[in-house]
Amino acid sequence: MKVAFLVAPEGVEQIELTDPWQAVKDAGGTPELVSTKNGKIQAFDHLDRADTFPVDKAVADTSPEEYDGLVLPGGVANPDFLRLNGKAVAFVRGFFDAGKPVAAICHAPWTLVEADVVRGRTLTSWPSLRTDIRNAGGTWVDEQVHICDRGPATLVTSRKPGDLKAFNDAVATEFAKAAAKSQ
Repeated sequence: MKVAFLVAPEGVEQIELTDPWQAVKDAGGTPELVSTKNGKIQAFDHLDRADTFPVDKAVADTSPEEYDGLVLPGGVANPDFLRLNGKAVAFVRGFFDAGKPVAAICHAPWTLVEADVVRGRTLTSWPSLRTDIRNAGGTWVDEQVHICDRGPATLVTSRKPGDLKAFNDAVATEFAKAAAKSQ
């Protein structure tokens, strides 16, 4: 199971990257860091700079066909930067078009809104995105983790870092199911 983690060059909430990354590894998967630029990304712990991480591939040099699933970590700035990048938005939309699972936590559903993949789906997020999700045609729920199986792609969403245990468990389970189906 090969999983893309799409992040902007800066602004990702570190724990929302590193915890799901480890969950994918613990489930026997191979995570890859994809960004809008090559080099390194700068993670944050809320508003403070945290660690940097090497980018495995630029989004322009890869495609959803190379992966079994996609994880979109949050952080306020991260999804805001991603939704302004046409290649990143198309990359996200490509997973839905291919029927591959996608997971998003905290503010990451902003990128889903921009990719126009929220319509008709139920999801959760950081509470401030509630109106954006509703305006994009989605149904927002206040749950620790929500799994939406509507359409060809399963969508796993969660609200915040405090929900990471449930989010990671759902990501590992749903991505493994999807990988088994594709073999």
